[in-house]
Amino acid sequence: MKILLLSGSPRKNGNSSAMADAFTAGAQSAGHEVVRFDVGRMDIAGCQGCEYCHVQGEGQCVQQDDMQDIYPHLADCDMIVFASAVYYWTLTAQMQAALHRFYAIGKPAKATKFAMLLSSGSPGVYDAINSQIKSAFDFMGIEIVGVITSNGEENKSPAKLEECRALGASL
Repeated sequence: MKILLLSGSPRKNGNSSAMADAFTAGAQSAGHEVVRFDVGRMDIAGCQGCEYCHVQGEGQCVQQDDMQDIYPHLADCDMIVFASAVYYWTLTAQMQAALHRFYAIGKPAKATKFAMLLSSGSPGVYDAINSQIKSAFDFMGIEIVGVITSNGEENKSPAKLEECRALGASL
């Protein structure tokens, strides 16, 4: 299975990055290919709502930024994974920008599975994200196969990282 992992944290060695690393190790140990983009440190602008992609671009976004590197992998992946810190009850702004740019393609052509790895300093901040993502991926017809949350002392704990590794290995 080809897995596209988008990591939204702008922190290179942050908690959600550690979760992404553990998930990747588990998935690769099970023979899956994982392609990772650290969107938190990429130049990806939000959707402009210009409709170029739908009116004349044939699914191509008019913006020429780092999202252009991700689009071919979105078209070819079997699974999408978001790893994100949670800032103020939502995915990072960088992850939101990448998600909003899915608008150009509508639905990834082959993806049938999705998982999310979320990290926060506080418990109880995940309901809004879960609702948004469930709605978005239900609309795309993509099954959510796992959501792992981590907060406070759980962040980077051996038990939480093992849970992420096990999710990757179980696919």
